[in-house]
Amino acid sequence: MSQQKSALLGLFTVSLIWGCNYIASVILLRSFSPIFTSFGRITLTSVFLIIVGLVVRKLKRPTKKEWLLLVAVGIFGVFFNQTFYFTGLHHSSPTNASLIFALVPVCTILLERMFLKERLTTFKLIGVLLGFAGVVIIVGAGEGVHGISIGDIYLLLSMIAQSIGILYTRCLTASMSSYAVTIYATVIGSGFMGVSAVGEHIFSTTVISHNIYLWMLMAAAGVLSQGVAGFLWNKGVSVVGAGTSSMFLNIPPFVTLILSSLVLGEKIQMTQILGGFFVLLGVFVANQKMKPKKTTIQTIAS
Repeated sequence: MSQQKSALLGLFTVSLIWGCNYIASVILLRSFSPIFTSFGRITLTSVFLIIVGLVVRKLKRPTKKEWLLLVAVGIFGVFFNQTFYFTGLHHSSPTNASLIFALVPVCTILLERMFLKERLTTFKLIGVLLGFAGVVIIVGAGEGVHGISIGDIYLLLSMIAQSIGILYTRCLTASMSSYAVTIYATVIGSGFMGVSAVGEHIFSTTVISHNIYLWMLMAAAGVLSQGVAGFLWNKGVSVVGAGTSSMFLNIPPFVTLILSSLVLGEKIQMTQILGGFFVLLGVFVANQKMKPKKTTIQTIAS
Protein backbone atom coordinates (compact mmCIF):
# COMPACT_ATOMS: atom_id res chain seq x y z
CA MET A 1 0.00 0.00 0.00
CA SER A 2 1.35 3.41 -1.00
CA GLN A 3 2.05 6.09 1.61
CA GLN A 4 -0.83 8.23 0.34
CA LYS A 5 -3.35 5.37 0.45
CA SER A 6 -2.13 4.46 3.94
CA ALA A 7 -2.60 8.09 5.06
CA LEU A 8 -6.11 8.26 3.59
CA LEU A 9 -7.05 4.99 5.31
CA GLY A 10 -5.69 6.39 8.55
CA LEU A 11 -7.76 9.58 8.17
CA PHE A 12 -10.88 7.54 7.48
CA THR A 13 -10.18 5.47 10.60
CA VAL A 14 -9.80 8.67 12.61
CA SER A 15 -13.17 9.95 11.37
CA LEU A 16 -14.85 6.71 12.48
CA ILE A 17 -13.13 6.85 15.90
CA TRP A 18 -14.19 10.46 16.46
CA GLY A 19 -17.76 9.67 15.37
CA CYS A 20 -17.97 6.77 17.83
CA ASN A 21 -16.34 8.87 20.56
CA TYR A 22 -19.47 10.99 21.07
CA ILE A 23 -21.54 7.85 21.74
CA ALA A 24 -18.94 6.49 24.15
CA SER A 25 -18.93 9.82 26.00
CA VAL A 26 -22.71 9.73 26.49
CA ILE A 27 -22.51 6.16 27.84
CA LEU A 28 -19.79 7.20 30.30
CA LEU A 29 -21.77 10.22 31.48
CA ARG A 30 -24.58 7.92 32.56
CA SER A 31 -22.32 6.47 35.27
CA PHE A 32 -19.68 9.18 35.90
CA SER A 33 -20.01 12.89 36.71
CA PRO A 34 -18.89 15.22 33.86
CA ILE A 35 -15.73 16.65 35.42
CA PHE A 36 -14.50 13.27 36.67
CA THR A 37 -15.17 11.75 33.24
CA SER A 38 -12.99 14.41 31.67
CA PHE A 39 -10.28 14.04 34.32
CA GLY A 40 -10.27 10.24 34.09
CA ARG A 41 -10.03 10.20 30.30
CA ILE A 42 -7.31 12.84 30.10
CA THR A 43 -5.28 11.15 32.83
CA LEU A 44 -5.43 7.75 31.13
CA THR A 45 -4.56 9.39 27.81
CA SER A 46 -1.61 11.18 29.44
CA VAL A 47 -0.26 7.88 30.77
CA PHE A 48 -0.46 6.41 27.27
CA LEU A 49 1.26 9.43 25.70
CA ILE A 50 4.02 9.47 28.34
CA ILE A 51 4.74 5.80 27.57
CA VAL A 52 4.89 6.65 23.85
CA GLY A 53 7.26 9.51 24.59
CA LEU A 54 9.56 7.28 26.65
CA VAL A 55 9.61 4.64 23.92
CA VAL A 56 10.24 7.07 21.06
CA ARG A 57 12.75 9.14 23.04
CA LYS A 58 12.61 12.06 20.65
CA LEU A 59 11.09 14.65 22.99
CA LYS A 60 13.22 17.75 23.16
CA ARG A 61 13.24 20.10 26.13
CA PRO A 62 11.00 23.08 25.29
CA THR A 63 12.29 26.64 25.53
CA LYS A 64 10.68 29.16 27.90
CA LYS A 65 8.57 30.58 25.07
CA GLU A 66 7.48 27.08 24.03
CA TRP A 67 6.55 26.22 27.63
CA LEU A 68 4.25 29.26 27.72
CA LEU A 69 2.61 28.23 24.45
CA LEU A 70 2.28 24.63 25.68
CA VAL A 71 0.55 25.84 28.83
CA ALA A 72 -1.83 27.85 26.62
CA VAL A 73 -2.59 24.74 24.53
CA GLY A 74 -3.07 22.72 27.72
CA ILE A 75 -5.48 25.29 29.14
CA PHE A 76 -7.57 25.96 26.01
CA GLY A 77 -7.11 22.83 23.90
CA VAL A 78 -7.38 20.36 26.79
CA PHE A 79 -8.69 21.83 30.05
CA PHE A 80 -11.40 24.23 28.82
CA ASN A 81 -12.15 22.07 25.80
CA GLN A 82 -12.73 18.87 27.79
CA THR A 83 -14.46 20.53 30.75
CA PHE A 84 -16.99 22.34 28.57
CA TYR A 85 -17.35 19.30 26.29
CA PHE A 86 -18.42 16.80 28.95
CA THR A 87 -20.47 19.37 30.86
CA GLY A 88 -22.25 20.32 27.65
CA LEU A 89 -22.77 16.75 26.47
CA HIS A 90 -24.32 15.95 29.86
CA HIS A 91 -27.14 18.37 28.97
CA SER A 92 -27.28 17.97 25.18
CA SER A 93 -27.11 15.20 22.57
CA PRO A 94 -24.15 13.51 20.86
CA THR A 95 -25.50 14.52 17.45
CA ASN A 96 -25.63 18.20 18.41
CA ALA A 97 -22.10 17.89 19.80
CA SER A 98 -20.69 16.31 16.64
CA LEU A 99 -22.33 18.90 14.40
CA ILE A 100 -21.14 21.82 16.52
CA PHE A 101 -17.57 20.45 16.57
CA ALA A 102 -17.65 20.06 12.79
CA LEU A 103 -17.44 23.86 12.83
CA VAL A 104 -13.90 23.83 14.30
CA PRO A 105 -12.11 24.43 10.94
CA VAL A 106 -14.42 27.35 10.13
CA CYS A 107 -14.09 28.86 13.62
CA THR A 108 -10.30 28.53 13.38
CA ILE A 109 -10.31 30.45 10.09
CA LEU A 110 -12.25 33.29 11.76
CA LEU A 111 -9.87 33.37 14.75
CA GLU A 112 -6.87 33.43 12.39
CA ARG A 113 -8.34 36.51 10.76
CA MET A 114 -9.06 38.19 14.12
CA PHE A 115 -5.76 37.49 15.90
CA LEU A 116 -3.20 36.51 13.26
CA LYS A 117 -4.50 38.93 10.61
CA GLU A 118 -4.54 36.21 7.96
CA ARG A 119 -6.31 37.03 4.70
CA LEU A 120 -9.98 36.07 4.64
CA THR A 121 -10.75 34.90 1.11
CA THR A 122 -14.24 34.96 -0.41
CA PHE A 123 -14.55 31.19 -0.02
CA LYS A 124 -13.50 31.35 3.63
CA LEU A 125 -15.95 34.16 4.36
CA ILE A 126 -18.83 32.27 2.74
CA GLY A 127 -17.78 29.13 4.64
CA VAL A 128 -17.80 31.00 7.95
CA LEU A 129 -21.28 32.40 7.30
CA LEU A 130 -22.69 29.03 6.22
CA GLY A 131 -21.12 27.27 9.20
CA PHE A 132 -22.47 29.66 11.77
CA ALA A 133 -25.89 29.63 10.09
CA GLY A 134 -25.89 25.87 10.57
CA VAL A 135 -25.04 26.18 14.25
CA VAL A 136 -27.84 28.72 14.74
CA ILE A 137 -30.28 26.23 13.20
CA ILE A 138 -28.99 23.35 15.35
CA VAL A 139 -28.85 25.27 18.61
CA GLY A 140 -31.73 27.70 18.27
CA ALA A 141 -34.42 26.09 16.13
CA GLY A 142 -34.74 22.61 17.60
CA GLU A 143 -37.47 21.13 19.71
CA GLY A 144 -37.38 19.38 23.06
CA VAL A 145 -33.99 18.20 24.33
CA HIS A 146 -32.42 19.02 20.98
CA GLY A 147 -33.32 22.71 21.09
CA ILE A 148 -31.35 25.54 22.62
CA SER A 149 -29.98 24.54 26.00
CA ILE A 150 -27.16 25.28 28.40
CA GLY A 151 -25.56 22.09 27.07
CA ASP A 152 -25.32 23.48 23.54
CA ILE A 153 -23.82 26.72 24.90
CA TYR A 154 -21.14 24.73 26.74
CA LEU A 155 -20.45 22.75 23.56
CA LEU A 156 -20.00 25.99 21.63
CA LEU A 157 -17.54 27.21 24.26
CA SER A 158 -15.70 23.88 24.02
CA MET A 159 -15.50 24.19 20.23
CA ILE A 160 -14.13 27.75 20.49
CA ALA A 161 -11.58 26.64 23.12
CA GLN A 162 -10.39 23.85 20.81
CA SER A 163 -10.04 26.33 17.94
CA ILE A 164 -7.95 28.64 20.14
CA GLY A 165 -5.81 25.66 21.12
CA ILE A 166 -5.23 24.93 17.43
CA LEU A 167 -3.90 28.46 16.89
CA TYR A 168 -1.36 28.04 19.68
CA THR A 169 -0.48 24.58 18.35
CA ARG A 170 0.30 26.03 14.92
CA CYS A 171 2.69 28.48 16.55
CA LEU A 172 4.44 25.58 18.30
CA THR A 173 4.73 23.22 15.33
CA ALA A 174 7.12 25.67 13.68
CA SER A 175 9.78 24.53 16.17
CA MET A 176 8.36 21.31 17.71
CA SER A 177 6.96 18.09 16.29
CA SER A 178 3.17 17.73 16.44
CA TYR A 179 3.38 14.56 18.54
CA ALA A 180 5.63 16.34 21.07
CA VAL A 181 3.10 19.17 21.34
CA THR A 182 0.32 16.61 21.85
CA ILE A 183 2.19 14.82 24.64
CA TYR A 184 3.27 17.93 26.55
CA ALA A 185 -0.07 19.76 26.18
CA THR A 186 -2.16 16.74 27.20
CA VAL A 187 -0.08 16.11 30.33
CA ILE A 188 -0.25 19.81 31.26
CA GLY A 189 -3.99 19.85 30.65
CA SER A 190 -4.49 16.78 32.86
CA GLY A 191 -2.83 18.70 35.71
CA PHE A 192 -5.44 21.48 35.42
CA MET A 193 -8.17 18.84 35.13
CA GLY A 194 -6.98 17.37 38.45
CA VAL A 195 -7.63 20.70 40.16
CA SER A 196 -11.06 20.86 38.53
CA ALA A 197 -11.88 17.33 39.68
CA VAL A 198 -11.00 18.27 43.27
CA GLY A 199 -13.26 21.29 42.94
CA GLU A 200 -16.12 19.10 41.73
CA HIS A 201 -15.64 16.81 44.73
CA ILE A 202 -15.68 19.72 47.21
CA PHE A 203 -18.42 21.93 45.75
CA SER A 204 -20.58 19.40 43.92
CA THR A 205 -21.10 15.65 43.70
CA THR A 206 -18.53 13.34 42.16
CA VAL A 207 -20.09 10.21 40.68
CA ILE A 208 -17.75 7.27 40.04
CA SER A 209 -18.79 3.90 38.66
CA HIS A 210 -17.12 0.70 39.84
CA ASN A 211 -18.02 -1.18 36.66
CA ILE A 212 -14.77 -2.49 35.18
CA TYR A 213 -16.20 -2.47 31.64
CA LEU A 214 -17.01 1.25 31.87
CA TRP A 215 -13.44 1.94 33.03
CA MET A 216 -12.19 -0.07 30.05
CA LEU A 217 -14.45 2.01 27.78
CA MET A 218 -13.07 5.22 29.32
CA ALA A 219 -9.48 4.08 28.75
CA ALA A 220 -10.20 2.94 25.18
CA ALA A 221 -12.08 6.15 24.32
CA GLY A 222 -9.29 8.34 25.68
CA VAL A 223 -6.40 6.44 24.15
CA LEU A 224 -8.07 5.95 20.77
CA SER A 225 -9.76 9.34 20.28
CA GLN A 226 -7.02 11.55 21.74
CA GLY A 227 -3.93 9.36 21.46
CA VAL A 228 -3.98 7.02 18.45
CA ALA A 229 -6.33 9.22 16.40
CA GLY A 230 -4.14 12.26 17.05
CA PHE A 231 -1.05 10.52 15.70
CA LEU A 232 -2.91 9.17 12.66
CA TRP A 233 -4.38 12.61 11.96
CA ASN A 234 -1.02 14.35 12.13
CA LYS A 235 0.48 11.74 9.82
CA GLY A 236 -2.37 12.15 7.36
CA VAL A 237 -2.04 15.95 7.32
CA SER A 238 1.71 15.67 6.68
CA VAL A 239 1.16 13.32 3.71
CA VAL A 240 -1.98 14.56 1.92
CA GLY A 241 -2.19 18.12 3.26
CA ALA A 242 -4.54 20.03 5.54
CA GLY A 243 -7.15 20.70 2.84
CA THR A 244 -7.72 17.05 1.94
CA SER A 245 -7.55 16.00 5.59
CA SER A 246 -10.20 18.52 6.63
CA MET A 247 -12.70 16.85 4.28
CA PHE A 248 -12.67 13.81 6.58
CA LEU A 249 -14.10 16.02 9.34
CA ASN A 250 -17.42 15.75 7.48
CA ILE A 251 -17.72 12.05 8.33
CA PRO A 252 -17.95 12.00 12.20
CA PRO A 253 -21.33 13.84 12.38
CA PHE A 254 -22.95 11.24 10.13
CA VAL A 255 -21.41 8.37 12.10
CA THR A 256 -22.69 9.93 15.32
CA LEU A 257 -26.14 10.58 13.83
CA ILE A 258 -26.54 6.94 12.80
CA LEU A 259 -25.14 5.47 16.04
CA SER A 260 -27.26 7.83 18.17
CA SER A 261 -30.33 6.34 16.56
CA LEU A 262 -29.17 2.71 16.59
CA VAL A 263 -27.37 2.57 19.96
CA LEU A 264 -29.03 5.28 22.05
CA GLY A 265 -32.45 5.21 20.42
CA GLU A 266 -32.47 8.97 19.77
CA LYS A 267 -34.85 10.42 17.22
CA ILE A 268 -33.18 12.25 14.37
CA GLN A 269 -34.43 15.86 14.18
CA MET A 270 -34.95 17.70 10.90
CA THR A 271 -33.15 20.75 12.35
CA GLN A 272 -30.08 18.56 12.94
CA ILE A 273 -30.08 17.42 9.32
CA LEU A 274 -30.61 20.94 7.96
CA GLY A 275 -28.13 22.57 10.34
CA GLY A 276 -25.59 19.81 9.74
CA PHE A 277 -25.88 20.36 6.00
CA PHE A 278 -25.01 24.05 6.39
CA VAL A 279 -22.12 23.31 8.76
CA LEU A 280 -20.56 20.69 6.48
CA LEU A 281 -21.17 22.82 3.39
CA GLY A 282 -19.43 25.69 5.18
CA VAL A 283 -16.40 23.51 5.93
CA PHE A 284 -16.28 22.37 2.30
CA VAL A 285 -16.56 25.90 0.86
CA ALA A 286 -14.02 27.35 3.33
CA ASN A 287 -11.41 24.85 2.14
CA GLN A 288 -11.75 25.78 -1.52
CA LYS A 289 -8.82 27.67 -3.00
CA MET A 290 -9.08 30.73 -5.18
CA LYS A 291 -7.96 30.10 -8.73
CA PRO A 292 -5.00 32.31 -9.67
CA LYS A 293 -5.82 34.99 -12.14
CA LYS A 294 -4.60 34.30 -15.62
CA THR A 295 -2.11 36.81 -16.90
CA THR A 296 -1.84 37.55 -20.59
CA ILE A 297 1.45 38.54 -22.16
CA GLN A 298 1.11 40.84 -25.06
CA THR A 299 3.80 40.85 -27.71
CA ILE A 300 4.44 43.84 -29.93
CA ALA A 301 5.39 43.06 -33.46
CA SER A 302 8.28 45.13 -34.71
